[in-house]
Amino acid sequence: MSIAQIAFKADRPTRSAPALKLVKTNDLSRDQWLTVRKSGIGSSDAAAAVGLNPYRSQLELWMEKTGRDAGLPKVDPKDQSSPMYWGTLLESIVAAHYTMRSGHKVRRINAVLQHPTEPWMLANLDREVLGTTEVQILECKTAGINGARLWKEGVPEYITLQVMHQLAVTGKQTADVAVLICGQDLQIHRIERDDTMIAKLIELERQFWHYVETDTAPPADGSDSADVALRCLYPKDSGATLDLSQDLEMSAAFSDLLAVRETLTTNVLLEAQLKQRIQQRMADATKVVFETGDVTFKRSKDGTGLDVVTLLKDQPELAQRYALVKPGSRRFLVNL
Repeated sequence: MSIAQIAFKADRPTRSAPALKLVKTNDLSRDQWLTVRKSGIGSSDAAAAVGLNPYRSQLELWMEKTGRDAGLPKVDPKDQSSPMYWGTLLESIVAAHYTMRSGHKVRRINAVLQHPTEPWMLANLDREVLGTTEVQILECKTAGINGARLWKEGVPEYITLQVMHQLAVTGKQTADVAVLICGQDLQIHRIERDDTMIAKLIELERQFWHYVETDTAPPADGSDSADVALRCLYPKDSGATLDLSQDLEMSAAFSDLLAVRETLTTNVLLEAQLKQRIQQRMADATKVVFETGDVTFKRSKDGTGLDVVTLLKDQPELAQRYALVKPGSRRFLVNL
């Protein structure tokens, strides 16, 4: 074999085995589809599985995969105020305009795909791209006012991991991400297969799946998602006292918590002093301009409310007639 042949062979992308079709989705109900998803890590789970999803923690994902998610907040797919609703509704429109913009035809793959050697790795593709060797997968996204900021520097990391997971499962080389920003700006971003990233992703996902297989909860990461998950896992206290005075690791965590709280208290006080210094200098001015930014100090519009205390004093029978029981929640209090 000549040097030129060796060089050409090295330049060609590595071919991976194609994905397996685990189950067809044409006739699956949403509940059946969710059950299939619990049997592995899907592409939309990838970032959460490795702790890099800004909206969903490892702990919340673990609860879903182990069937502990009954008490977690659920998004109603018919809720017209949710991003999921509009993302689903607009997916076909994004795909159609991708074809208009790129000239590439696309089609649905009505199946849950499975990695040929890692059976817990699953993927659902929005579209398969046809008639070109440049790109094989299309991922359709929508971003509203709040989500648009995540796309200012290109494809967000958690979406990149989702697509890289798809490339890992399918063995494909390239994917396009078409995102509709605020309903009017269609952007197309290309993602090339990165085998080094894929190898690391599979390694980290495998670690997460071990948590699922061994029924071991992953550590909480400090996110709002993890907070919700913990409150769902342990909604009530038992009244028992747990003695961790001899547990060096947890005692260190408690000491660190006290130190962080002291720093936060100091910083909060300093923030209040600086804010009040500016407010005092502004007096009755509405806006003040600085070299690096500006501050506004406006009075909000007057509002109206219900004087519940007086109402119940005048008509105490209403308290019984319209009583509403609110479930209690656990409070985390530090005592010294």
